Amino acid sequence: MGKHLIIAEKPSVAGDIARALGGFTRHGNYYESDQYVLSYAVGHLLELAVPEEFDPKRGRWTFRHLPVIPPRFELAPIDSKGASQLNVLLKLIKRKDVTGLINACDAGREGELIFRYIVQHAKTRKPIERLWLQSMTPAAIREGFERLRADREMLALADAAKCRSEADWLVGINGTRAMTAFNSKEGGFYLTTVGRVQTPTLAILLEREERIRNFKSRDYWEVHACFGAKAGEYAGRWFDPAFRKADDPEKKAERLWSAQEAALVAAACRDRTGVVSEETRPTTQLSPLLFDLTSLQREANSRFGFSAKTTLSLAQALYERHKVLTYPRTDARALPEDYVATVKKTLGVQRGSPYSALAANILKQDWVRPNKRIFNNAKVSDHFAIIPTLQPPKPLNEAESRLYDLVVRRFLAVFYPAAEFLQTTRITRIDEHQFKTEGRLLRQPGWLAVYGKSAQEENQSLAPVAPNEKVAALEMNVFADQTKPPARYSEATLLSAMEGAGKLVEDDELRAAMEAKGLGTPATRAAIIEGLIQEEYVHRNGKELVATPKAFSLFFALRQFGVTEITSPELTGDWEHKLKLMEAGRLDRQEFMEHIESVTRDLVERIKNGDIPDAAFATVPAPCPKCGGTIQENYRKFQCQKCDFSLWRVLSGREWAPEEVGELVTQRFFGPLTGFRSRVGKPFSAGVRLSQDFRIEFDFGRGAPSGDGGEAPDFSSQEPLGACPKCGARVFEHGSAYVCEKTGSAERGCDFRSGRLILQQPIEREQMRKLLATGRTDLLAGFISRRNGRRFKAFLVARSDGKVNFEFAAKTPTSTTRRGLARDAHKTESAAPAKPGKRPSPAGRGPRTKPSVKPRRKVA
Repeated sequence: MGKHLIIAEKPSVAGDIARALGGFTRHGNYYESDQYVLSYAVGHLLELAVPEEFDPKRGRWTFRHLPVIPPRFELAPIDSKGASQLNVLLKLIKRKDVTGLINACDAGREGELIFRYIVQHAKTRKPIERLWLQSMTPAAIREGFERLRADREMLALADAAKCRSEADWLVGINGTRAMTAFNSKEGGFYLTTVGRVQTPTLAILLEREERIRNFKSRDYWEVHACFGAKAGEYAGRWFDPAFRKADDPEKKAERLWSAQEAALVAAACRDRTGVVSEETRPTTQLSPLLFDLTSLQREANSRFGFSAKTTLSLAQALYERHKVLTYPRTDARALPEDYVATVKKTLGVQRGSPYSALAANILKQDWVRPNKRIFNNAKVSDHFAIIPTLQPPKPLNEAESRLYDLVVRRFLAVFYPAAEFLQTTRITRIDEHQFKTEGRLLRQPGWLAVYGKSAQEENQSLAPVAPNEKVAALEMNVFADQTKPPARYSEATLLSAMEGAGKLVEDDELRAAMEAKGLGTPATRAAIIEGLIQEEYVHRNGKELVATPKAFSLFFALRQFGVTEITSPELTGDWEHKLKLMEAGRLDRQEFMEHIESVTRDLVERIKNGDIPDAAFATVPAPCPKCGGTIQENYRKFQCQKCDFSLWRVLSGREWAPEEVGELVTQRFFGPLTGFRSRVGKPFSAGVRLSQDFRIEFDFGRGAPSGDGGEAPDFSSQEPLGACPKCGARVFEHGSAYVCEKTGSAERGCDFRSGRLILQQPIEREQMRKLLATGRTDLLAGFISRRNGRRFKAFLVARSDGKVNFEFAAKTPTSTTRRGLARDAHKTESAAPAKPGKRPSPAGRGPRTKPSVKPRRKVA
């Protein structure tokens, strides 16, 4: 009697099937029973490969080899681990007693593709049936085997899966090779990758970076008050009750756009009596939904700074190695409707763990019940939400423990009742002027108890007032501030943008097709972000993701060529719409692929015939230092029009502006500058010199200053900035530092020097004058810690031994009450540039408090 070979997508599913059906014996990488042979893939085992005739083994990619549209698509193992398991499957498929195959890969397009590529590679024609599961309970698995689907029912899904894979390959391979060929025309090999998901994701970052670059800050003012009631003091902020939201997002009810107007409001209300009214209403807050992979990556990035790749790796380890979490590469945030009993068992497993009391309370209160917010088959696709397994918790490393804790607490919280609050809005009126105060009182913590919150510790209630009570305006202060540019994306916010990219699509039909998809999948988004970083399109600065000059150059070229469709999520929307039609049997595979081949040919042709005229760039406002000719910017360089002098537009990851090049060729020095990147991706700052033979050299300002011939520099043409704090001689600007005039002299009487750039903060001449005259600069806000990449504020102070230190101010007071206006004493630490291999001194920290009204710079 023949047997059927069951192929699951991963080992854990194979194990679940073996246990559900029973009667299996394990033989290494497969199981066997009287009726079945059971084995598994490990995700994707095969990928599309470039046919040999289209892959030049020597030389660079050129337009002569494009487009690459093979008459057939070849497959190749992705890696050695996959190749090993693939060989196991091929041997099992070829067994004479295996008379049919059962596709038990995940119930979706990618699961179908994994199985179909294995079958294609095996060149088998054995009959196929499909196991379609959305729940992994033993009963659901047994029921699935009783209702296996015929292969003909799955052919449309298989066609859609292969078309998506082949279309991505054609556009990615040809777009990348065409852009690389264009950028390498003048010599060298400049890999320039593009792709259906990668490039629109990069467009999201670029659009934000352009908004930041073009942003112009505007001054505004706020009026903050402190009121005295019978029961105590409370803070309030002036607002315009007639304000209505406008197209300008910077306009807000509490902002005044002239200092005079703010001063008039403060003067009209100062030392006056106000009348109070308030409204209090109960509100509730439900727990967040269970985690899918993207929401888990967002949360871990926000909480712990984990990259999307790190979170995926940790979740994969907790699933595969420790077996304490369910499958992580999921886009579902709900559980199957038949999982109520499984959830109760999972809660029971937590007995004896740190979550024991919380889990026991859920079971005691009988909170695990059918609930469409948690148990909903319609919201489960290939996989369900990430939850703990029936495996008892075990010792984990610190990073694994943090992620496991996130998942377990979210799992527990979703069964707890809503948190209950009392929301208070208080209005204090002084004539026609109104001040708003808001407060929230936690009455029942509900799910917040899972995170250790209690009503007592959370409550920061307002001083109570009686209806129409009259209160005294104890203080009335005007604070000045400026509008801020939009924040750069972090991985958490970029993942959200990728997930919601369908909202950016204008066409209703295409937007609907992308509604549940976005850009990429939960399993691929981390790799897309890492790929952008690896290809130098994006730099990771702490938690921020910053688009690089290479990214701007790519998009400039694509716009010049008219190749904009690959930069928009509409391409994904169009494909998804067509692929869904194909899955429904309403679009032929051949018709779709002919369209993709036409798009590919057109893409290559537009890049091949594209041109970027020099007229699109600026002329450097200074003559060539070598011959006096005109220096013209082009797509890649600043090039003299008369001789061979040139400078790359991008130096160590930093793009030159024409004005900066003009200063460099005129003065032979420019800087110090921020934004450079080392070969290993670390940011650094330096001045830049143009040597006598017209080569670029970095100046880190570390050595003693000297003139071109090694002698002491000549300061006779400069104005001194002040007296040296160490010896009293004069201090001048020299290269990347401010130095004592005796530094570098024959007698070397003094070694005072202070960088013009300290921890990415430029130290302007005016600040150095203040430092030398008063011993202290203004509060400077642009320092960036080398230890953790965080921005901090500090004063610079000069000591009598010539060292320059940081002095940290206490945090801005968080209340406008009289008690809150007291400042802590300053702390001081050294601000001398860190020596190689040593960490800089950490920034000081003020008291941690929660502001109810965020104070600005007080001006009145």
